[in-house]
Formats: sequence, structure tokens, C-alpha cells
Amino acid sequence: MTSQEVTDLLKKAYSDEIETVMNYLTNSIVLEGVSAEEVKESLETDIQEELNHAEMLGQRLKQLDERPPASYDFEAHQESLQPPENSTDVLSVIEGVLDAEEDAIETYRSLIKAAGDDDPVTEDIAVTILADEEAHRTEFRGFKREYDE
Repeated sequence: MTSQEVTDLLKKAYSDEIETVMNYLTNSIVLEGVSAEEVKESLETDIQEELNHAEMLGQRLKQLDERPPASYDFEAHQESLQPPENSTDVLSVIEGVLDAEEDAIETYRSLIKAAGDDDPVTEDIAVTILADEEAHRTEFRGFKREYDE
């Protein structure tokens, strides 16, 4: 039997992935300038991966006889990932992505712990997605280092 904590974390992760898709898409559209191109390309690539994460989480919720959150259930939280007023402010987008990735990593680690031995399927999904989120974080840490120099 899956715990309420696992179900709640799956729903949170699903909503976070959908919000991330929206913010990555918007930022990939509005960013401009020579230094923005590599970040935009990375965001465009990550959009599909984040959408795949949401689909995996939604399917797992369905398997657990739960419903993934829909738009009326949605509450936005990614303040730092909002598009910048200055469309050439690439650093603020990089920092927003890093904030979102840190939050996702924390959520997936909590989900792994909550699922534990009682729910190995959810644990496996969370471990798989965690690896992707850590890779995204590493990539954007590299982008940030270029701006810190």
C-alpha cells in the first residue's frame, strides 16, 4: 500500500515538472543576445525531458489509482524562474534554473526516502528522474561559472 506521503510527493513533483516546462519554454523564447543562445538551446532540449518526467509521474499516479493534478489543482511556486524584464539577463535565468533543479532534487530525494522498500516502482522512477535533474544542475552550474569569471 502506497502512503499518502508518496502520493503527495508524486503530485508535487508532477506539478513542478509542468511548471518547469512552462518556464523553460517561456525563457527559451524570450531570452536574446549572443550569450543567450547556448542557454536557450539547453532549455529547449530540457523541455521534452521535463515533460517526459511529468508523464512518468502521472502514469505512476494512475497506477496507484490516483489522478495527476490538473490546472485547477495547480499553484505556481517558481518565482526565480520567471522570465526577466531584461531579455538579455541570461544570468537570472541560469540562477532560476538552478533554484528549480535544487527544489526538484530535494523532492526526488524525499520521494525515494518515502517510497523506500514499500514501493520499489516509485523509488525506481524517482531515482531515474533524480539522475536527470542532477545532470541538468551540473550543466547550469557550468553556465553560471562562465558568468562568475
